[in-house]
Amino acid sequence: MATLAPERLDGISIETIADKVYADQRITPEDALFLFHHPNMLELAALADHRRQRAVPDRNVTYIVGRILNYTNVCWVRCKFCAFYRVPGHGEGYLLSDEEILAKVGDTVDKGGVEILFQGGLNPKLKVDYYEGIFRKIMTAYPNVILHALSPAEIIYIAHISKLSLRDCLARLKDAGLHSIPGAGGEILVDRVRKIIAPYKDTTDEWLRCMRTATELGIRSTASMMFGHVETLEDRVEHLTRIRDLQDECNPFRAFIAWNFQPEDTQLPIPRKASGFDYLRTVAVARIFLDNIPNLQVSILTQGPKIAQVALGYGANDFGSVMIEENVVSAAGNKFILNAEEFERLIADAGYTPRRRNTRYELL
Repeated sequence: MATLAPERLDGISIETIADKVYADQRITPEDALFLFHHPNMLELAALADHRRQRAVPDRNVTYIVGRILNYTNVCWVRCKFCAFYRVPGHGEGYLLSDEEILAKVGDTVDKGGVEILFQGGLNPKLKVDYYEGIFRKIMTAYPNVILHALSPAEIIYIAHISKLSLRDCLARLKDAGLHSIPGAGGEILVDRVRKIIAPYKDTTDEWLRCMRTATELGIRSTASMMFGHVETLEDRVEHLTRIRDLQDECNPFRAFIAWNFQPEDTQLPIPRKASGFDYLRTVAVARIFLDNIPNLQVSILTQGPKIAQVALGYGANDFGSVMIEENVVSAAGNKFILNAEEFERLIADAGYTPRRRNTRYELL
């Protein structure tokens, strides 16, 4: 990690940045890099909370009840940061049956869930007709469920093996029931970093193009950032800049989520996990910099409930999903799985009002 910056650098100081924030002006990438080095966490929190109040001017903290439905763990891409995948032909690889998937969706609905986050891997046996079939079955049986489904990497690959253009693939998936796209697979939107941690995955431009094309078809999404591995602080700022630029261009993102890399059982060894302070600083800088994305989720799954509560004072306004089921991050040994009652208690104890929402951030 780089050393802390001086109090002033090339005309940038915490005072000049604060002047911009309190005047509701945009900060520059250079300002963001300065903030990543800034040692005073309370000053970061104050600026981030001001931005949060301008974007979401109340004491509500939202959350959703949903399920991460990992329909397959078969994936040929071999991302070094992933402990969940199994290569094609591996004895532990699986593809859930349609009956198993429908049973999981039904269980979600019975428990008050409204969202199915349908994600897996890049399984070479599954073309677009598979997804059309299962999406239609889900929507027929449970028409009020919201399908927040497939990462850009999955969609790009489905289009490729189905010999479809990206637009045609997305249009067919939407017609079958796809409502929105999670921001997974973004990791760090810097190709130098992506070649290290996921050399066979889509490029930065391909990820952005998928989100742009989906937006043109009326499919909204979220954006995320996985940090705390081989990236530099400059890489984090470049990632945030690419997200902000695309949001300026076509407004694809309802929310932004930062979470730190979980190294257990992966092929990407690092000396240590990102600290709680690094997480809070990253959340604060994201809120201050991403002035065009209204909602910022905490990552309770990787940070746990205590840091998640603190993050509400660093710009976050959403507790994410009560996860009836989750397998990917948990595959690396993390098990912060809480129910709705615990979510509401944690939010209220932090001084906020818990409100349940759907994927579109409509209050329920």
